[in-house]
Amino acid sequence: MFLFYNENGDNMLNIINKKRLGQILTKEEINYVVEKYVSGEIPDYQMSALLMAICINDMTDEETFNLTDAMINSGETLDLSGIQGSIVDKHSTGGVGDKTTLILAPIVASCGVNVCKMSGRGLGHTGGTIDKLESINGFNVNLSIEDAIKEVNKVGAVIVSQTGNLVPADKKIYALRDVSGTVESIPLIASSIMSKKIASGASSIVIDLKVGNGALIKNLEDAKHLSDLMIKIGKKYNRKVVCVLTNMDKPLGTSIGNALEVKEALEFLNGNRNKDLEEIIYKLASLMVSLGKNVSEEIALKEVKEKLNNKEALSKFYEIVKNQGGNIDDLKISNRVFSIKSPYTGFVKEIDTLKLGELSRSIGAGRYKKDDVIDYTVGFVLNKNVGDYVLKDEELVKVYLNKIDLSINDITSCFKIDSELGDVLPNIYGVIK
Repeated sequence: MFLFYNENGDNMLNIINKKRLGQILTKEEINYVVEKYVSGEIPDYQMSALLMAICINDMTDEETFNLTDAMINSGETLDLSGIQGSIVDKHSTGGVGDKTTLILAPIVASCGVNVCKMSGRGLGHTGGTIDKLESINGFNVNLSIEDAIKEVNKVGAVIVSQTGNLVPADKKIYALRDVSGTVESIPLIASSIMSKKIASGASSIVIDLKVGNGALIKNLEDAKHLSDLMIKIGKKYNRKVVCVLTNMDKPLGTSIGNALEVKEALEFLNGNRNKDLEEIIYKLASLMVSLGKNVSEEIALKEVKEKLNNKEALSKFYEIVKNQGGNIDDLKISNRVFSIKSPYTGFVKEIDTLKLGELSRSIGAGRYKKDDVIDYTVGFVLNKNVGDYVLKDEELVKVYLNKIDLSINDITSCFKIDSELGDVLPNIYGVIK
């Protein structure tokens, strides 16, 4: 059975059925869907059906290129020529406890490379940088592009929410994917990331591609496929794209939850650094500085460490927060705290990172519906991570709660504790350029 785009027919239903049958959508059909969805002529329920069909039946590279292009053309693209100096962008595909942007922006800016970062909100069980920043009282993520450029020229970095006119198709589809079970699709992830990055104007992009049970991408084969696809899209638009494949079979750092992750980022910049998080930050920051200044990674890494050790990166963090209206001294964290003890003695062999992310969402740190209000003050702080040795009745994790309770078993069941550790996976699986 073949169904074709027909200007006079029920076009969206035909397109849904076509993709449901695993057929290839034309450029015209994809443009039609994006244009009509943005204008409100296609309802959420039909778009959800198409997204599910894409999740099940995939898209070809050509379809993904066409979807990315249609999303870019759904709104404005940014002209960043008003920014003085080089600009490097960074993106994470989403993980649990991923506060890298909060740390990287001030480090890279303190090294003299501009960061004009457009970030998103939480997606599924993964946290969002904008939600984390909004846990800082007064922090304004809704700057106009003119004001964002002024801030970059003033302090070297700005982190803002996606504007209504920049890739509005992605803004609508992104929110719908979050609540329709259509998050984990390689072409949808690639087109979402790359449409924003290309429209945002940076010529060099470093992508932190999370891999593991707590990430949208579960295995290295899919991660490499997504990397290759994003690099191909970048080349079509004359963008330099580098993908770093990092481990998300465990939470990143020690904290999960919006204000708690801001607090950990601040502590990291102040010298209290989780070793796993530090390794990943060094790699991402040195790549960004290397691209921005056209120097070797070794030279870039030396400068990154210098800016961390002399606290210039910390000062830059305060500067960024102040310039965007935030008051970091008024960071609110729940005072209803519970200590969860280990039921066994042994090594923490595995952590169900996905379940921890879902538990964090269930207590209010994330959304189930588009209009859900986040509780910025709740979350978890891990005392033990994969590879650590723990004694029976020693603290595994602190839980910060407000209105919603969890059972102790819900939390301890996320940790597999064994008498033997076995192999420990690396923090960084590789870099693809």
